[in-house]
Amino acid sequence: MTEAPRLTFTRLAGSPGRGGLLIVGPSLGTSVAALWGTTATLLAGHFDVIGWDLPGHGRSVPATEPFTVGGLAAAVRRGTAGLWNGDRPAWYAGVSLGGAVALELALTPGMFDRVVCIAAAARIGDMAAWHERADLVRHDGTSALVPGSKRRWFAPGFAERAPDTAERLARSLTGTDRESYALACEALAAFDLRGQLHRSVVPLLVAPGEHDVVVPPSSAARTAAIAPGAALRVLDGCGHLPPAERPAAVAALLTSATRELS
Repeated sequence: MTEAPRLTFTRLAGSPGRGGLLIVGPSLGTSVAALWGTTATLLAGHFDVIGWDLPGHGRSVPATEPFTVGGLAAAVRRGTAGLWNGDRPAWYAGVSLGGAVALELALTPGMFDRVVCIAAAARIGDMAAWHERADLVRHDGTSALVPGSKRRWFAPGFAERAPDTAERLARSLTGTDRESYALACEALAAFDLRGQLHRSVVPLLVAPGEHDVVVPPSSAARTAAIAPGAALRVLDGCGHLPPAERPAAVAALLTSATRELS
């Protein structure tokens, strides 16, 4: 099994060496630019914002072998090591599968000063359901997921209020490599840190969306309760993709959390 898949990293906002380093990660089925672009722009005065794409999503090449969430975290550490030399604070924030990576990163000291887990938990969903979705995508492609994803991704009424954003993310999903998406589903099927997160050593902020049906606030709260010293902040008015739904609120969350640690 490939433990560190190939990921592509892209500067979304800011400039090298200015401000703290913020690495942001995407949700399953989205490119990091589609999900984080507006939020990253709002953070440009505070952070040098670098995003990474999942295998077969956005700018990353498709996966050819299975991978794990831990393998993604290893790839993030490897891919960002050259951006961080200890002379500025380094943060990580990820959404959904990217948020699961945040929890893996919280277990390893030495690079990030804080990790932020958005719309994710120590266990996400049901193993059988993830395998069923992987089978569906292998057979019918990612376009078969678009109607259901719009219901899962957003708070009630958001797609109607912001159709351009909803369509941008839907296009991101249909452009995703089907095998890479299926392998990511299988990685989530195997992901479970409920028995390990008590060993986390990096300060952790858990930030669920108020209306998230994939990872409800109650599930996120149970995750925060496991990790020593973890903070919980519910993002009002959000579903499963807060950086797209309420970019200003997510930017404010990250900048205020920076001040808390200063």
